[in-house]
Amino acid sequence: MLDTLNATVVRDWCAAGLERLRRHQHEIDELNVYPVPDGDTGTNLVLTVTAASEALAAEPAEAADPQSLGRVLRTLARGALLGARGNSGVILAQMFAGMAQALAEVPAAGGAALAAALDRAAVSAREAVAEPVEGTVLTVARAAADAALAVDGDDVAAVVCAASDAARAALARTPQQLPALARAGVVDAGGRGLVVLLDALVEVVTGSAPPADAAPAPRRAAVTRARETGSDEYDYEVQYLLDAPDDAVDRLRQVLGRLGDSLVVVGAPRIGDAPRTWNVHVHVNDVGAAIEAGVEAGRPHRISVVRFADQVQRLPAHTPPATSMAVPAELIELIEPGGALPAPDGRAVVVVCDGDGIAELLVGEGATVVRPHPDGAPPSTGEILGVIRATGAGNVVVMPNDPDVAAAATAAAEEARAEGIRAGVVPTRSPVQALAALAVRDSARRFEDDIIAMAESAGACRYAEVTTASRDALTVAGLCRRGDVLALVQGEVTLIGQDLVETCRQLLDRLLAAGGEMVTLLTGDQAPDELVDSLTEHVGREWPFVEVHCYRGGQPHYPLLVGIE
Repeated sequence: MLDTLNATVVRDWCAAGLERLRRHQHEIDELNVYPVPDGDTGTNLVLTVTAASEALAAEPAEAADPQSLGRVLRTLARGALLGARGNSGVILAQMFAGMAQALAEVPAAGGAALAAALDRAAVSAREAVAEPVEGTVLTVARAAADAALAVDGDDVAAVVCAASDAARAALARTPQQLPALARAGVVDAGGRGLVVLLDALVEVVTGSAPPADAAPAPRRAAVTRARETGSDEYDYEVQYLLDAPDDAVDRLRQVLGRLGDSLVVVGAPRIGDAPRTWNVHVHVNDVGAAIEAGVEAGRPHRISVVRFADQVQRLPAHTPPATSMAVPAELIELIEPGGALPAPDGRAVVVVCDGDGIAELLVGEGATVVRPHPDGAPPSTGEILGVIRATGAGNVVVMPNDPDVAAAATAAAEEARAEGIRAGVVPTRSPVQALAALAVRDSARRFEDDIIAMAESAGACRYAEVTTASRDALTVAGLCRRGDVLALVQGEVTLIGQDLVETCRQLLDRLLAAGGEMVTLLTGDQAPDELVDSLTEHVGREWPFVEVHCYRGGQPHYPLLVGIE
């Protein structure tokens, strides 16, 4: 039974946590509520903690000086962040960073100090999420911290056991807080990963593993969320983070209040003399004016634009800020060749995508492409950051093209800005949105204005995808069976069929019934040869005034990606 948490205990915790996550990896992967073949929270957490473990292994064991605990936690957090895969990995790294901040000045922590560190971790995670939602890992982290703070005394074992027990109880309640989890019959995947890590800490501190528990057997469901606030008068939701002084934000509130409704402007705690970071949310019709108001007030970043008419939202992405690390030597293998690099004061676009054809299209539009690893794992924060650096440009736009890559892309852009590179993220969720954004790119505009124009163009492009169900699931479109053809619009299952070509036709009819002048079709590596001709003929016959562009994308898992503009 250990009396304190020190640098050695943190190293042991990382090793034990990684071993437990590997043991539960498949179970956590199966908790993802979408029946598509690339849901992998467990895998992303394993890769993230593996990167943290490797960072610790590269550092010599700290001597027992007043900052050794904080230093090893900072190394852990930095390694986790730069190796983070997916939103779950980035938010876990943010929690490690919160603990490092709380324990920066002590050689070892007793129970009270550890409880305060867990509280700081929960706060850091919640502050990093633009729209915190209960029933997620944020809820589990908060419950663990509250239970730790409630322990009377300085007993480390009592604190970690209380935190673990409370986290497990909070995880069991997550289906009551998120209807999507209740329909699927599962608990939150990210929250389950946190429970696994806290159980590992209990085992390291007490020498005994907590009682084994089983997560609910997963059924699958999609998530829908109606507009929660505001009137139907406004068509767009605009949200961004803003670095600005208080007086400028006061003026911004007045401007945005005249433009729309559902205005929320919340400031994060101030750090030193730097301008405070604010979270800005508003419903408007004039997207450009809302973002330009932010530019006038300070430095907007992490800009998100949602059109209510055709956006069916997924669970919010967790997108915390980043730290720094050297570029991995093997990074060059992830970069798609694309000609001469721009000058240091020039501009570049870094795009994450999979598929040889898609990569060729994006490179042809002047982008530098980051590809997933050969095993399908998405690029990490550090790898995206390294590509940003490798462009040699002083102004870089990053497009993630996948909700699960958004956090890593945002973290990489944050770190690039800290290094003096003006980097902004256009929050694309599909390669078709990236193509739409690149089509309006204009180097004659101010860099900030160009990002706004690209974000607006990407947001105006509705996207859809067709895949094969990887498991039985209950979706908003009904029950699907493994092997069924699924059509997803804006990330949600909309159609379930047995025939690929016919399901694709029905998908196009449904999309074009809502309007559209141009269709972009990207066929995957599993698409049959007749798919393009069949769909082109169908659109020409049923929608004669719609322009169709077809390309061989070569992406895995998805025989068809669709963009509607």
